[in-house]
Amino acid sequence: MNFEELVLWDDEFLLAVNKPAGLLSLPDGYDPHLPHLRGLLEPVYGRLWVVHRLDRDTSGVMIFARSAETHRALNRQFEDRQIEKIYHALVAADPPWRQQTVNLRLQPNRDRRHRTVVDQRKGKAAVTRLCVLERFGSFSLLAANPQSGRTHQVRVHLAALGLPVVGDHLYGDGAGVYLSQIKPKYQKRAFRAENPLLDRLGLHARSLRLEHPNIEETVLIEAPYPKDFALVLKQLRKYSS
Repeated sequence: MNFEELVLWDDEFLLAVNKPAGLLSLPDGYDPHLPHLRGLLEPVYGRLWVVHRLDRDTSGVMIFARSAETHRALNRQFEDRQIEKIYHALVAADPPWRQQTVNLRLQPNRDRRHRTVVDQRKGKAAVTRLCVLERFGSFSLLAANPQSGRTHQVRVHLAALGLPVVGDHLYGDGAGVYLSQIKPKYQKRAFRAENPLLDRLGLHARSLRLEHPNIEETVLIEAPYPKDFALVLKQLRKYSS
């Protein structure tokens, strides 16, 4: 893995990287031998303190503190909701609205699949602001700004609206995106199965805005789309215009 290509911000206090999809953020509780981002980075960058995490199949901005003091300062910002997180989500639908705020309480289901469920009576408060960025007919690109940090919050809130993220096996049908779905007069090759343009969760942590705890300046860290996410958007733009 070329770590230099992943690094988005690197100083003596913070390290921010563009986490690849499919890689754990932290050690797995059931199989600690599985590779995880912190374990891969620490031999190169030294000890790192985890400030937040991303789901295994989510790509995008993830920050680490490089000292205990910075870790405490960033944790306070997350607890006080001072850090702005923006996710980009691809959904197989065309929402009838441009902006929407979801206010649904969430609770871990504690089942074998480790899902989170909407529970308005026992759940914890969770708010997500949504905005449609682009429409592609039967697909849409949304920006999601969670105001709280519940597990799978963006995925659960979108699924509750009937807009599960493409490729989401936990909260949707898990279907990927195929060129045949978006290209008019697509001709399937005989005796050959079509490969998906995107065959994993279509969710990308696009940016984090925070107050750098040591230089006291607002920092915006943005993560470019991974190649598969960028490719599917390129094809959607091409054939929806």
